[in-house]
Amino acid sequence: MSFQLPFRQIHLDFHTGPDLPDVGAEFDADAFADQLAAAHVNSVTLFAKCHHGHLYYNTRHPARHPGLRPGLDLLGEQIAACHRRGIRAPIYLSTQCDEFAATTHPEWRVVNPDGRLAGSPLNACWHLVDMSSPYQDYLADQVAEVLKQFSPVDGIFLDMCWDQPSISTWALAGMRKAGLDPLREADRMAYAHQVALDYMTRYQKLVIQLTGNPDLPVMFNSRPLWNVAAEKKFLRHVEIEALPTGDCGYMYFPLNVRYVRTFGLPTLGMTARFHKSWADFGGLKPQAALMYECCQMLAHGARCSVGDQLHPRGVLDAGAYDLIGAVYRHVEACEPWCADAMPVTDLAVIRVPATGFFEAPGNANEGAVRALTQLKQQFDLIPASNIFDAYRVVVVPEGVDVTPELAARLKRYVAKGGAVLFSGSAGFTTDHQPVLGAQQGVFCTGESPFTTTYLRFTGSFAEGIAANTDHAMYEHGLRLTPAAGASATGLVNVVEPYFERTWDHFCSHAQTPGQALSPYVAAVRKGRVVTCAFPLFKAYGAHGSLACRHLIGKLLELLLPEPLLRVTAPSFVEATVTRQPKRHLVHLLSYAPVRRAPGLDIVEEASWVKAPAVALRLPKAPKRVTRQPEGAALPCRYRHGYAEVTLPELAGHAMLVFED
Repeated sequence: MSFQLPFRQIHLDFHTGPDLPDVGAEFDADAFADQLAAAHVNSVTLFAKCHHGHLYYNTRHPARHPGLRPGLDLLGEQIAACHRRGIRAPIYLSTQCDEFAATTHPEWRVVNPDGRLAGSPLNACWHLVDMSSPYQDYLADQVAEVLKQFSPVDGIFLDMCWDQPSISTWALAGMRKAGLDPLREADRMAYAHQVALDYMTRYQKLVIQLTGNPDLPVMFNSRPLWNVAAEKKFLRHVEIEALPTGDCGYMYFPLNVRYVRTFGLPTLGMTARFHKSWADFGGLKPQAALMYECCQMLAHGARCSVGDQLHPRGVLDAGAYDLIGAVYRHVEACEPWCADAMPVTDLAVIRVPATGFFEAPGNANEGAVRALTQLKQQFDLIPASNIFDAYRVVVVPEGVDVTPELAARLKRYVAKGGAVLFSGSAGFTTDHQPVLGAQQGVFCTGESPFTTTYLRFTGSFAEGIAANTDHAMYEHGLRLTPAAGASATGLVNVVEPYFERTWDHFCSHAQTPGQALSPYVAAVRKGRVVTCAFPLFKAYGAHGSLACRHLIGKLLELLLPEPLLRVTAPSFVEATVTRQPKRHLVHLLSYAPVRRAPGLDIVEEASWVKAPAVALRLPKAPKRVTRQPEGAALPCRYRHGYAEVTLPELAGHAMLVFED
């Protein structure tokens, strides 16, 4: 890489409609850049073209914003002022959202399968253009102009690059040429995907050709992050746009960062300063929320970016940059302990394949990330194709297709001393045979006839949960029994209901109560392999049942009795381990998002925790332990292979540094 990805970035939108007459009227380049510098910003993505399709620099192109002050090279002055202060300034261009092009060339617009143009002309919405139309050439000319006019550029950010199906004249011709049937949705999506790959290839080559720099970062935003493995060739780094108070929620970033960081690319998390989502003028989130979001990025080895939108007159919001500056001051202080820090993990969780841009809430991937984070396990989310030999445990959630090739790799992994946890259907073929054969030590007689059964915890499995009750398992399970050499004793029993609930055969408001212990078991263990009868991760993602998370934790204790990290703290406290040369770091985050409105979770203050205790597995006692960036020394006791530290208190973010 020719540059180090900066830690303190701003993504500055400027989607400014043509009816605004005073664009840039109050812009002062030095005041603009001074405000960024005062807020500890060291990179800002600036706008050449917005979603309205307007340009903000000196150009003869008719798309230059009609309200932009005559003679004002807004982008050029911004870049120059930022560069004078050592602030990096990559350039933004909108891609498929281009109102000017859609208005002046309506024939380029996306056509839906019903023959209607995408976007309603009577609603305030973006009218999308088809990337298989001549618009692709139109955009290429704009990219080329920007690259030439502002050379050398710090990077190019192309936004709104999702796979967009269309049946425009050009799309129909392209599908015919490719042998695809426009009547089939799958073929329309396949063609849209190929169009996206083709224009990403084209624009990347254009950037290299005009700059001579194959390492210049070109970001194609709005691509599905679960497809990074296939699209890595287009990327110099990965940006995870994750506005918790927008459509993403507080699970989108941690789920995706644990996945994309395994591909070896620098990673950037992007949140925003808005109370809700993009362009929420007048909406400012609490400082604790922005601090949590940025520190969570640091804890996972990522850099930080905060989204903002410049007022049309060209003046940054002073309150927003007071907020950003307060957070970025802390980020800057943390950087020496975060630069090039690599996550350290015990577990690999194979990611369940996804489709679309956002996965529906309550899925198995989300459930796995929620449960394992709350259990303080150190884990990565990986594709099934990845090598997993370096991990101590591989978790295979329901929904993962364990192909013969994957099964063979898992068998070799177990034979070498690895451990595997199968959840629900992932452990079996379609005819209910265990995917690892005799290594699993389990028989499956098929699905339970009961939609809801109950878990009864006994022995050591009852520690930490109400033992004198039966806990509902809200998801459909399998009927398992142990084979020779395997055991279900001391794990957890299954209680079955009197009958399956139907329209003409039911009892009370919800599931039928339990009747008796079943001869079938909830989990079977044989050596280093545990197979669970239930879709644990889907169940936890969908229902958040404490009993389900408790069972996940107890099954992992069987396979990983000495985890990398043990933390005595409430479940909302997040803990991650990273590694720099000659030291380990433990990040602790104590924030608890609260639902303040329908669909809106927010953090208004850090959560105070008394005397959280941390035990980090190390081969020898550390030379010293400090809390950073404060620099305070912490007493440490080393015993049984763990370095043990107790903080007096925790409120917000803490970094514990264990020196080799």
